[in-house]
Amino acid sequence: MTTFLLKLRNRHFFALDLAALVVIPALALALRLDGFEGLPRYAGALLVFTLIGLVVRLLIFWRAGLYGRYWRYASVDEIALIVLAVAAATTINTLLFFTLRLLPPCSSAPQFLCTPAPLLPRSMPLIDGMLILIAVGGIRFSVRMVERWRQRGHPGGKRVLIIGAGDAGRMIVREMQANPQLGLEPVGFIDDDPTKQGVKIQGLPVLGDRERIPEVVRDYKLSQAIIAMPTAPGKTIRRFVELCEEAGVEAKTIPGIYEMLSGQVSVNQIRDVDIEDLLRREPVEIEADEVARMVRGKRVLVTGAGGSIGLEICRQVAQHGAAELVLLGHGENSIFRAMRDLTAEHPDVTLHPVIADIRDRPRLEAVFRHHQPCIVFHAAAHKHVPIMECNVEEAISNNVLGTQCLIGVAEDTGVERFVLISTDKAVNPCSVMGATKRVAELLVEAAAERNGRIFVAVRFGNVLGSRGSVSCIFREQIAHGGPVTVTHPDMRRYFMTIPEAVQLVLQAAAIGQGGEVFVLDMGEPVAIVDLAHDLIRLSGLEVGRDIDIEFIGTRPGEKLFEELFAEGEVYQRTHHEKIFVCSNSAEEYHFSRLTSQVDALITAAEEGNPDEVRRLLKVLVPEYQLADGG
Repeated sequence: MTTFLLKLRNRHFFALDLAALVVIPALALALRLDGFEGLPRYAGALLVFTLIGLVVRLLIFWRAGLYGRYWRYASVDEIALIVLAVAAATTINTLLFFTLRLLPPCSSAPQFLCTPAPLLPRSMPLIDGMLILIAVGGIRFSVRMVERWRQRGHPGGKRVLIIGAGDAGRMIVREMQANPQLGLEPVGFIDDDPTKQGVKIQGLPVLGDRERIPEVVRDYKLSQAIIAMPTAPGKTIRRFVELCEEAGVEAKTIPGIYEMLSGQVSVNQIRDVDIEDLLRREPVEIEADEVARMVRGKRVLVTGAGGSIGLEICRQVAQHGAAELVLLGHGENSIFRAMRDLTAEHPDVTLHPVIADIRDRPRLEAVFRHHQPCIVFHAAAHKHVPIMECNVEEAISNNVLGTQCLIGVAEDTGVERFVLISTDKAVNPCSVMGATKRVAELLVEAAAERNGRIFVAVRFGNVLGSRGSVSCIFREQIAHGGPVTVTHPDMRRYFMTIPEAVQLVLQAAAIGQGGEVFVLDMGEPVAIVDLAHDLIRLSGLEVGRDIDIEFIGTRPGEKLFEELFAEGEVYQRTHHEKIFVCSNSAEEYHFSRLTSQVDALITAAEEGNPDEVRRLLKVLVPEYQLADGG
């Protein structure tokens, strides 16, 4: 019987409906008359009632799409569809029934054709409609129930606890139940919401709150826990991971909100808990319409497009409807990889790979004349602090000269909007890298004052997962057996995920008026040593037993704490709560002198004079803290 039901298709449902619609009016009348004995005297009226109902109902069922559904996976939507279709058909049938009752008798034709309705009881349409609903719905949902029993008849594999009985948790359970070949058997939920305690969701019980995890794991012999809370903050995720570790059960998670910008939660996305989960903050709500208006149909150029931030800018700009993307970078391999990824993800966006050095102004002029970009995102920069301390001239050449050339060409070719990706290391810098980024900010502000266009800078801190970031270094060290090296036990940094940082960069760019320095609110700074502990623990290892943490001392140019605003900078929140703005933070500078001072700085770098470079950086950026002996 179950095999027969699972083989039913829509043509079979049509035949079954046809049979039901022929039989049920007689059954409804029999119920009304308490037996079949009186049916013959209603034969003519019953025939007309049945024929009218048959035509009306089959037409409405067909228009409602009842014969275009796959009933093995029917849901609440299909229940609603059946109820509405039957209700509509019954309403029309009832109106026709009572209309026919008002018609006068016809002497020239048999009475059963002229006045069939008065011969039938008034309750007939209601009884008939209820029986039709039971028959049509019952036939279809018997198929759904058989499918559910079939799915649950294949237990086995890992017994799984779902942490979080919200929408994400229900979706995960539904997919596990529908795909027994995954080898995952959901057993129940854990949720801190007291209103969910003791109830069943998707047929599974909510077994208690977080503190019951060790007991539930033991009693139900669980081997895995899935944290289905994509918007939970890092503190909550960390606590659940600790409880799972105490219970001796493997913890995995579904993607966070930034990883699901264009997708849906599914079992295929379950993965190990990563460091980004422990730093997860409340989701950033960007005003997508504002960003889309800025880039839709525009030609956008991104420097450093092969880097982590540059590539993510390209992804999100393409997602918001840019017509063309110019990917400018110095390394052909990184641009090749970026082109391959973007072509697969956004085949409708026209891509132009450009290999060029931002310090080569003639080359930039040719590129800008050819492609005529409307918007420029400048993400190309040397960013590694200790390395730039040893390569002062190159830091000036790339971060200052490159930015100066790019701004000059952008101004000459009529670029509407220019966005510099800056860093919190530009605030009260004690490194050459930080000081060069502060000079780059000054160049952008000077250009905005000069040309009146939307030239802005955006500062943010360390980016998790970007090339060379501390989390990547820690992973490599753990993979090689350690030790994990931390510069100082008090070292703290602001962190963001790559998609989050880029979302806010685009938002800041969209609200800029020209000359502002925007600063992204990154929450509280995180201790680097805590990151090391978390990653070691999440790798299934123990600090001191499996992996050691070694303090190696601060490196040249590093501060223990980064800052978001320089002393004397006036800042306020924008209408977006996660973005601050420093209005004309460089008004104390005389922009007329800026060009000559920057030219002198570049000349000193070209002449290979690092001491003079540092002295001139101090002139340009008075808050720059020279290293001892510098």
